[in-house]
Amino acid sequence: MMKKPFIFINSAMSLDGKLSTIERKQVKISNKEDFARVDALRASADAVMVGSNTVAIDDPKLTVKSEELRKGRLSRGLPENPAKIMVGSIKNICLDGDFLNYGNAEKIIFSTEKEDKSKIEALRKKAKVYVMGKEKTNICELVDILAGLGMKRIMVEGGGTLNYEMLEAGVVDEIYVAIGPIIFGGKNAPTLADGIGLPYEKSINLEPMGIATLGDVFVLKYKVRK
Repeated sequence: MMKKPFIFINSAMSLDGKLSTIERKQVKISNKEDFARVDALRASADAVMVGSNTVAIDDPKLTVKSEELRKGRLSRGLPENPAKIMVGSIKNICLDGDFLNYGNAEKIIFSTEKEDKSKIEALRKKAKVYVMGKEKTNICELVDILAGLGMKRIMVEGGGTLNYEMLEAGVVDEIYVAIGPIIFGGKNAPTLADGIGLPYEKSINLEPMGIATLGDVFVLKYKVRK
């Protein structure tokens, strides 16, 4: 059996635990010091994973911004940027968007059998596409596929749905959370982990690894207790 990749979630959230406002648009939560931290994390990863809602709403480039960090990857025999992975529905994915077209990184998409077949074929011209599961992607199978592709370190920059599914499947090793000095409110605003939720006896327990202060932002680090 292939060794599971090391998988970590990195998120920025408001003091009340929101990844965005009720408008669900991309918003600035942390600061430039934290952006540099995130860039270094991306540069350390073989791949960056996001959910389909993030791609549909934000259309992220998911590239390493620092030229020095990109050169460092090249010097280690790695591609300039980590691979991009998307998990979820392809319905609202723009074929001409930045996620699929910006940069020369490998693109990998995991979706389900309920998606439009013609769009899957169009996406296959730009990315590796895996169709698995009738309604929902099997996360453990997805991780096995990534291990088979040689992925050893995966950064999850999910929205709340992907974060929850990865945590529920028990494949996450560590979580890093930047807490910005801002409050959004809103019971329907996305949180660090959304999904259907867990009863208390199945809660995901964490072991604190440390806290850092980056200007006006606190960064919390946790190990997921197995």
